[in-house]
Amino acid sequence: MRRRAGRALLACAAALQVAAAEAPTTAALEHHGDPSRAGVYVDPALTRAAAKGYHLDPAFDARLPGAVYAQPLYAPGVRGGPDLVVAASERNEVAAFDARSGAAIWRRTLGAPVARARLPCGNIDPLGVTGTPVIDPASRTLYLDALTMPDGGATKVHQVFALGLDDGAVRPGWPLDVAGLARRRGLSFDAAVQNQRGALALAAGTLYVPFGGHFGDCGDYHGFVFAIPLRDPAAATAYRTPARGAGIWAPGGLSAADGQLFAATGNSFGATTWGGGDAVLRFQAGAPLAGAAPDHFAPANWKELDEGDVDLGGTAPLPVDLPGATPSKLVVALGKDGKAYLLDRARLGGVGGQLAAVPVADDLIINAAAAYATAKGTYVAFRGQGKGCPEEADLTAIRLVPGAPPTARVAWCARQGGKGSPMVTTTGGGGEAIVWSVGAEGDERLHGFDGDTGAVVYAGGGPGDALGKVRRFQSPILAKGRIYVGVDGGVKAFRRD
Repeated sequence: MRRRAGRALLACAAALQVAAAEAPTTAALEHHGDPSRAGVYVDPALTRAAAKGYHLDPAFDARLPGAVYAQPLYAPGVRGGPDLVVAASERNEVAAFDARSGAAIWRRTLGAPVARARLPCGNIDPLGVTGTPVIDPASRTLYLDALTMPDGGATKVHQVFALGLDDGAVRPGWPLDVAGLARRRGLSFDAAVQNQRGALALAAGTLYVPFGGHFGDCGDYHGFVFAIPLRDPAAATAYRTPARGAGIWAPGGLSAADGQLFAATGNSFGATTWGGGDAVLRFQAGAPLAGAAPDHFAPANWKELDEGDVDLGGTAPLPVDLPGATPSKLVVALGKDGKAYLLDRARLGGVGGQLAAVPVADDLIINAAAAYATAKGTYVAFRGQGKGCPEEADLTAIRLVPGAPPTARVAWCARQGGKGSPMVTTTGGGGEAIVWSVGAEGDERLHGFDGDTGAVVYAGGGPGDALGKVRRFQSPILAKGRIYVGVDGGVKAFRRD
């Protein structure tokens, strides 16, 4: 009993120590609020009991024409101005809203989007801004990619924009034509068959923009990552997968930790030797993306995954620290084959070089997963039916198990009623962890679950709390106690009594 009490006291002290170091979340400047894409937000007042008081704020009115696939962002105001919620739509409309009222501070149209009928394949109509933008707080600049038709339709152009966060003005020297950046490096980039769905990232003074293909896998597309130095955008470099296909298309895009960036790729086509598909790739932040192939991991059966369109690229890799494991610095990759691949973050291992490959789901895993730690363990939550879970379950949390090597097991599963991607809130140090997700393209409601057990914490609210149309993979965000969700036609906000 004394040993157990001692361990409990040590765990409690450690949690309090972490909580004291964590400040409440007051900004969400990139996808899932953090370079690691962990999706954890801190609010000391948001206990599981307090979560029951959330409801849609009827006074918040943030309207934006078009379908919203990109996650909204939240930035603190300056010089006494209001905090901002920023959103972008498939109509190439971008706006910043007052975070309290939803009133538009500025709006910007980035050019004509591309109708589905003008593309060789795809499932978004029209296609404009899909990948979540990123904000540089130092220069107060918003970066994003838009597919445009500058000549009325004959030419499709991916353009990377830099907009002033406070006024929406286009920064001098921008936008950049992505195909032009590729040509300078001797690479071919066909904007009509390349889609920019993954979130943009900033690291070491460099903007990273990933690309894949459209739904339907048409044309000669490749997985691309462009690295654009902010001090000299014309010096951009790029990595392109050797094999055709192998798109980088997960909603989370690129994740970052320890001065490194990680990307997951989809299946390639016709490769007889491994060419970048079905893989996790590791890049050094700030280094030019040229020359030798990056450090990588691919399952030993990558060719079988290629042929079955069962790729590794549906979820961005998550850098996770797991105390007590050897090694303790991991990357967790979730595949469409239903497996969790645990990788050594310092050396991904090459083909077949995983630390563990654990079957954790009975269906495809495609989403933006979230990683969090509580006093009871370290978890990864994802949209999908966990291994051995009831058929109606569509949200799962796995627990990472320390060891040499580490492994994983299903901790709990629940029903969220749709295809949204989870985020996590805690009161600090992992306390009162709640996994939130939206029943996107389903019941269109916000749901919350106990992060340790999966017990329902917030069951969608009342009659007036339905969100309207929410697109698949959309993640809620939290800042200053309010939860925001991107919906077709704008952004909705939840507040608590």
